[in-house]
Formats: sequence, structure tokens, C-alpha cells
Amino acid sequence: MIRPLLEPLLHPRSVAVIGASEAPDRIGGRSIHSMLNGGFGGAIYPVNPKRDTVQGLRAYPSINEVPEPVDCALIAVPATAAVDVIQDCADRGVRSAVMFTSGFAESDAAGAAAQERIREIGKSSGMRIAGPNCLGVFTLDKGWYGTFVHALANQRVPPGPIGIVSQSGSYGSHLFNVSQRRGVGTNHWVTTGNEVDVDVAEVIEYYAGVPDLRVIMAYAEGISDAGRLCRALAAAREAEKPVIFMKVGTTDVGARAAASHTAALAGADAIYDGVFEQYGVYRAETTEEMVDVAYACQFGRYPKGRRLSVQTISGGVGVQMADAATRRGLDVAPMPAPTAARMKELIPFAAVDNPVDFTAQALNNPELMQANIALTIEEGGYDAHVVYLSGVPDYDFSRQACLQIFSAMRERHPDVPVLVIMVVSDELRARYEELGLPCFEDPSLAVRAAAALSHFAEVFVRGAPEAPPAPLADAMEVPSDQVAEHAAKQIIASAGLAVSHERLVNSAEAAVAAWREIDGPVALKIVSPDIQHKTEIGGVLLNLDDEATVYASYATLIERAAAARPGARIDGVLVAEMVSGGVEMVVGVVHDPVFGPTVMCGLGGVLVEVLHDVQFRMAPFGTDVARAMVEGLAGRAILDGVRGAPPVDVEALAEALARLSVFAHANAARLESLDLNPFIVLPDGAVAVDALIVPREDCAI
Repeated sequence: MIRPLLEPLLHPRSVAVIGASEAPDRIGGRSIHSMLNGGFGGAIYPVNPKRDTVQGLRAYPSINEVPEPVDCALIAVPATAAVDVIQDCADRGVRSAVMFTSGFAESDAAGAAAQERIREIGKSSGMRIAGPNCLGVFTLDKGWYGTFVHALANQRVPPGPIGIVSQSGSYGSHLFNVSQRRGVGTNHWVTTGNEVDVDVAEVIEYYAGVPDLRVIMAYAEGISDAGRLCRALAAAREAEKPVIFMKVGTTDVGARAAASHTAALAGADAIYDGVFEQYGVYRAETTEEMVDVAYACQFGRYPKGRRLSVQTISGGVGVQMADAATRRGLDVAPMPAPTAARMKELIPFAAVDNPVDFTAQALNNPELMQANIALTIEEGGYDAHVVYLSGVPDYDFSRQACLQIFSAMRERHPDVPVLVIMVVSDELRARYEELGLPCFEDPSLAVRAAAALSHFAEVFVRGAPEAPPAPLADAMEVPSDQVAEHAAKQIIASAGLAVSHERLVNSAEAAVAAWREIDGPVALKIVSPDIQHKTEIGGVLLNLDDEATVYASYATLIERAAAARPGARIDGVLVAEMVSGGVEMVVGVVHDPVFGPTVMCGLGGVLVEVLHDVQFRMAPFGTDVARAMVEGLAGRAILDGVRGAPPVDVEALAEALARLSVFAHANAARLESLDLNPFIVLPDGAVAVDALIVPREDCAI
């Protein structure tokens, strides 16, 4: 069944309030009060069998007595009656419902069963349901207050281009109130609660298609439908609408960590980080960050690159902003020499590099500051500008001059992103905001917002990612049983990844013959499907390069395996070339319970073990996403060569990651985890030296 759109929920023409109250301060009365006073243009039908009227409106004993079709029903009845009420609404043909009622899956098993019944009613009838256990929805410019939050009283700024969606009703209310105080123009607001039907992802997708909505703020504690979330984020990216997301909570991967190094690194929010990076989402860590970034985005001016000019009346603050910009990946490039020279002629006492410190003395002659700003914008070649003025714009002697300077600048350069740091009254700040100038009191927060604007600009320019490589016709499937290293490498090789030269042998004489064939130092490894971590039992011997040592080492490994794992199946000993040079990486796959197969890439050694310097992306993906994974590593510079080492083949690494993602996606139902550790990236090519494949326990045979 095709899911009906959310229009009846966000733009209803008629509303029934079931459990309606005469008292505006009660849950069943607040929404009626808000709609009556907020200009709702549709019909309102209170439902209360004990009253003839509610807040001056005729009341009805049940939804069945309401004389007209109903787009949305607000349900404010006890949990014991809620299922019957939902069934009555479905029978009556109500198109959507908002369930304030709590006491369902968040409470106990009986509540969970009742919630499942509500889900079935909604699915079979096509009625869209928000909640249960939610605070509701609203659309401010329509006077639609399907909530018991007193949004009407808390509204401080006119409706604007921001849409909020939150699983948590309380946090959603808090976010709206903080946004109002920050000057963020919210219009659409949805809380999803227990998500029996409508979830955060679907609301994001709906927002992506609303013409007058330009920025999306989202909060979630968990995601149940990864496919829907990815479609929603892709739709927002295609519509060039920033998504600012706060995701809290962790993913439990402890059960898989014992078998897979990759799984151990996938804990907490690493995979969500990767998915958000993949779709261009800005992940906020605090409410302040979320609101500040949305505030900057609502002005709709995005820089074309990362070159940032810093202009200031304080040299010290300029240095602070330059440091903050560098930490956030912005380019605080020096002012072009000819422009700097002209500035110096205009303001001899100014520092004219970048930051440009025109000092407070420039205010003695405002035309000089205006010329300075104009030169920076017109000749500096910068993509965005931050200007620190402290309290100067609100001083009696400079208030009008500053307004004239920025009014002239905006008239001449209507589309240039300029962020202003000033401490002024709310009324004066509103004047600057009318000029399209985001205003901040903290210089570092202004720089953070500028970096966020640059992030979204890059996302929109980049657009949809490349298609993944085509699967190889001869690629093998993940087997249903555990396999040893040599078999795992054969599977990986069939998927298009290079593996080290090696031979499986069953005697010391064959080990020596394999060493001669390889013609160089070798590693000997015990091969057993029952011994996943060979180094833990001394099952790996390295840099063997003479006949006697190779011969003796074979017996040593067999003896160690028998002593450490009596009864383990021993397939033999692997004689493998020692791959020298290059950079050791860790590459792998883990099956996430929400996002399915996700690919991991990290630099080997201490950077993985201690710093967890890794990147995750959801499979499948193309080489452009793979390159972004590599670029996201904190130790990325190692790949360019350090201390005389040559640079390595990053393109070969990206190709391998993309091919591995295709293999992982094709085996999503069969693969629990996969480790290629080490995966060595060479000056020319990249090769897997070790491989571990862990099938899913429920993998079909």
C-alpha cells in the first residue's frame, strides 16, 4: 500500500479534538485555545460526550457525530480508550491523527501490544498517525496548532523557512523555544514520539518537498528504517536544503566485537557519523550549535569556497577567529598584495594581511571602514567574510554610520555571505538581519557558522554521488560457515581486490618449495577456520628467508596450534610473500542492525588501536565516496609520504573500498563482518595481506 502524504497532518482543513477540554491549560484544551487565537482558518470540532460546547464551539459526543469529513484528529484520551478511539477515527474516514496519549510501548508489554494494534489500524485504513506519546505538530503561518505545547505564546519571530522534527516531544519544544530566542524563523514543527507510523525520516522527506521551507532541523534517539532515512536525506540534498541533525544514543555492537576488529571500532556513533557524511548532513553536538547553524542557513547565502576573510577592530580577536577558522578547515589566505597596498594607503595604521585589523580608530572616519570592507569583498577573492565590531554598532556616535556602511555593502553585494559579530540590542540586531547579515556575539561561533555554510555549499555543488562499480560476474558469495584465511582471500579476490601472493601447504617440504617460488622473505601462518586470531596463539611467523628456518617454522606452527587449540581443524600452513613498503591500513565491513553492511577504513597501527581514526560509509558506494572516507582520516597526510617515504596509491585504495562495498551489499544477508588487516597501500596498487570473514549466524545455507 502506498503511504499517503503528510498533507492532512501538516495542513488540515478540518480538525476534531477528541478529549476536548473547556480549560485552555489542559492537554485537551490547549490546542483549541491556540487555534482560536492563532487564526486557524479551518473547522474545529471538539469531541466530549459530557459537554454541549467547548470554548464557545459546539461539542460532539463522538467522532461519529461530527457532521463533516475530518482531516486530522487530536487524541487526548487515556491509553485505555485510545485504541478504540483510533478505530472509530479509521471507521469514520479521518485522514490523520495526532496521539498525545502516552502509556504504550514506552511503558510495558501491554502498552506495546496496544501500540501494535494502533499500527495495524493505521496501516489498514491509510490514516496517518503521529505518536503515540508525542507533543503534536504545528504550522504557524496557517494557525494550525495540533499540539498542547503553548507555541502561540512562545512565538517571538515571524514564521520563517525552518522546519523542525523531533522524536522527543520535550526536546522538540525546547528546540523551538531556543530557536525563537535566537531569531530562527520556524514554521513547521513535528514531534513523532513512539513512531507507530510517521517517523523522523518521512518528515525530513516531506520537508524536502515543501517549497517555502529551506532548512531542516532534526533530532532522533534511534532510526528504525535506514532506507527511508537515506531517501529522505538524499531528497533534501537534491533540493539543496541543509539538514542539521542531532543524533543521540549508541549502537550496541558488543556481541560482534569479539569476532571482528572492524565491529569493535563501529561502536557508539561512528556509523551514524559516516552515513551523515555520506549524505551531507551537518551533525550538531549541542542545542546551541544546532540553532546557530540553522540561524545562519536561514539567510540562504552560501560561500562558493572555503576562503574566509576576517575583519576586525581588535587584533587579538582577529587572531582568535583565524585560529578557529583554521581548525575548522577554512582557508584564511593572505590578502592579495595589490589590495593590501591600497588598504594601507587608505588606513596607514591598519594591519592588512588576513585578519585585517582596521582598529577602532577607523570609526573616526567611517568612510575608511566602508572602503576597507568594499576592497576586501571586491578584490580579496574571498568566499565569505566575518566582521568583528563588538559593541561599536550600538554606540550613539557610530550607530547610524555602521548601519549605512552595511546597508551600502549589502546593496552593492546582495549575495555575498557576511557574518557580523556585535553586541547590540535585539531591535538593532533585527535591522542587520533584515540586511541578510547573521549576527553573533561570540566570534568563534560565527566562524563555526561560516564553516557550516561552506560545508553545505560543497554538498550542494557535489550533488548526488557516483554510481558504485558494477558487481563482478565471478564474485563468490560469503559461505554459511567460517572459512580460514586463504579461503577468505580467494573470496575477496573474486570481488576485485588484490591479495598477497601465497600458497597453502601441508608439509615442511612444501613450505620450502613455496618459499623458493616466492623468491623472497615470507610469512608463515597457521590456517584453521577455528582460529580467527592467529597472533594470539603465536600462529604467525614473519620475515623468514632461509630454507632451514622455513622448514622448522612449519613444525613450530603445527605444534603451537595443537597446544593452544586442541581439536581445532587445521587446513595447513599459509606461505605468503612479505609485502614491503607502503602504508598499513585496516579495511573492513560490519553489518549494522540499522544500516546493514557498512564499510570501514582506517590507518593501521596506533591510529586505529588508540585513536580510533576510522571512517565508515554505508554500502554500496562509488570511488568518490571512498575518496571522501580517506580524506576524512585524521592521519590522511601519512598517505602522501613522510620522512622520505614515497606517496602511496590513494586511488587504488578508493577503488578497493568501492569494490568491497559492492561485495558487502551483494552479501548483506550473509555477511556479519569482514576484516582486511593489514591492507597495505603501495606506491602502485593496494593489497590485502590478511582476511577474516565472519558469516551471519542466520545465514541461509
